[in-house]
Amino acid sequence: MNDETDAGYLEYVSGRIPALRRLAFLLGGDEHQADDLVQETITKLYAKWPHVAKVDNVDAYVHTMLVRAFLDEKRRGWWRVSLRGAPPERPAPPPASSDEKTVLRAALKRIPARQQAVLVLRFLCDRSVADVAQLLGCSEGTVKSQTSHGLNALRRILGDRVGGAL
Repeated sequence: MNDETDAGYLEYVSGRIPALRRLAFLLGGDEHQADDLVQETITKLYAKWPHVAKVDNVDAYVHTMLVRAFLDEKRRGWWRVSLRGAPPERPAPPPASSDEKTVLRAALKRIPARQQAVLVLRFLCDRSVADVAQLLGCSEGTVKSQTSHGLNALRRILGDRVGGAL
């Protein structure tokens, strides 16, 4: 890329990092995973920047890239490559807490990644059904059904903890 293209990329990314980190954190619930997702997304964005810079809605394109990176990571499962010499020590589980955020985050991690992404985008990021369908590359009906299935799964997992909140 030339200097002008690099400058456009750097300007865009510098202004969007906080919003991308927030979305990544809402999707994954872990700061380190959020940083990894953002890094992966902006690296891929750099490679495609000359093309992406000409798109009408760059933010929507980048959000789609981020959500797809999240879903891809969930699909990789146990065989993800680890570049460590020894396995990391597992942190102690957080103490049992009635904190609603902790309970909700734990419940979200127990539902399928696609349902998790739909619920986060719809309710935590306040996106419309059409926006979520465009981000995920599926129909609005799929978003609606994934929302329904995800909320039902959360109700089963959370049981009486939320009363009628979901």
